[in-house]
Amino acid sequence: MCLGIPGRIVAITDEARLMAIAEVSGVRREVNVACIAEGPLAGLLGEWALIHVGFAMARIDAEEAAKTLQALQDLGEAQEALEAMAAGDAALEERA
Repeated sequence: MCLGIPGRIVAITDEARLMAIAEVSGVRREVNVACIAEGPLAGLLGEWALIHVGFAMARIDAEEAAKTLQALQDLGEAQEALEAMAAGDAALEERA
């Protein structure tokens, strides 16, 4: 099953490569924003997007993000996905 989780774009890390930082329930991860980029990337700051395997796949509004996060938490899938993201980030930090 594919799982997309709402995340808020909080920083642009590499405009040339269309990379940004998305925060998902307190966990920050670098994501590719090519699928949602329209104009200068600074316009994405503060926007919500559906995040899947390192890509921001679609913009969503704050209400939809809140409803989706709640539904995922209710199902227990959000915690599992966040733990997987955190483990991936920890593994990358160990390599550095």
